[in-house]
Amino acid sequence: MMTSDPPESRDDEYRGARAHFLQVFLSQRSQMEALVSRRVGCRATAADLVQDLFLRFWRRPLVQVEELSTYLLRCAGNIAIDHLRSEGTRVRVNEGWMPDQPDSQGSEPQAALEAGNDLRHVEAALRALPERTRQIFLLNRIHGRKYAEIAKAMGLSQSAVEKHMMRALDACKASLREPPTRTPGKAP
Repeated sequence: MMTSDPPESRDDEYRGARAHFLQVFLSQRSQMEALVSRRVGCRATAADLVQDLFLRFWRRPLVQVEELSTYLLRCAGNIAIDHLRSEGTRVRVNEGWMPDQPDSQGSEPQAALEAGNDLRHVEAALRALPERTRQIFLLNRIHGRKYAEIAKAMGLSQSAVEKHMMRALDACKASLREPPTRTPGKAP
């Protein structure tokens, strides 16, 4: 015959686990905010993201991990990366990756078509890059982070960041050197 813990015992265990989580979270909060702030470049955003992380954990069943403080720091780093990705997407959607240019009446439709094709080639080249290389490129070119900041935030040497950037820039340049695709119905 199987015996199970009485319901009171399970409730006490659950409350104890929640109290432990709260204690560890509060002890790690400033370190998590500092980590996120270094990555996103804004203390207020970092505080909001860490608060969101707390709510995410508080609302779901507690996970069993060996070292909760390390796990929380890793999650904080991941939430910063997720935030940067979503910001990069928002920037691309809002600005279309095109710099602000005054409207000129002399713009030719062909030039606009070619610019759109170039943009598609560059976007495809960026999507084909390894995740870390793409992330470094976006942090530098979209979010304006310096190589030293990126190196510190990602735990890399500045030389490694420079190599990733060279790889990304070479891929972008190569994508623009590819022969243009023919538009159907047009003569070569």
